[in-house]
Amino acid sequence: MTHAPHSQVAQHAADAAEHAPAEGLFPPFDPTYFASQLFWLAIFFVILYVALDRFILPKIKTTIEDRRDRIADDLDAAANAKADAEAAGEAYEKSLAEARSKAHVIAADTRKALDAEIAKETAEVEAELSAKQEAAEAAIRKAKDKAFAEVRGIATTATAAAVEALAGVDVSEADAGKTVDGLLKAKEA
Repeated sequence: MTHAPHSQVAQHAADAAEHAPAEGLFPPFDPTYFASQLFWLAIFFVILYVALDRFILPKIKTTIEDRRDRIADDLDAAANAKADAEAAGEAYEKSLAEARSKAHVIAADTRKALDAEIAKETAEVEAELSAKQEAAEAAIRKAKDKAFAEVRGIATTATAAAVEALAGVDVSEADAGKTVDGLLKAKEA
């Protein structure tokens, strides 16, 4: 490797210093490059504008419109579903009310039928009990009459025997019977 003399290096540094921008100046703000920077700025602005206008913005616009349409369709579907749900709820409430009224009618009819059946059975039982009661009362009356007849006969015989034993008078059973009948009537009154 050959070394360049010191004077050549110094000359090269001086040439670079002439073409170098002013000290402390940011290169994009150097006025010597403004024309080329403006040229490239215009070219890239036009390219970016055309790309945005022709390709990117239409896609964004269609995406936004599709989304807006989908949201509107979803809101319409939700409103329809809500209306359907409300109609189904009303139909349910109506059918429930009808079922309740039918249940009340069936319960009332069943109650009437049961009441009629109970009344019929009660009437039959009461008639049977009444017949049994009348038969029992008739049997009691018959037994009572028989007992009274026997008591009358016993009382008549006892009266005749008591009068004969106490007074020594002979009384016929017919006279003693009349006396007993008179005493019974007086006691009943």
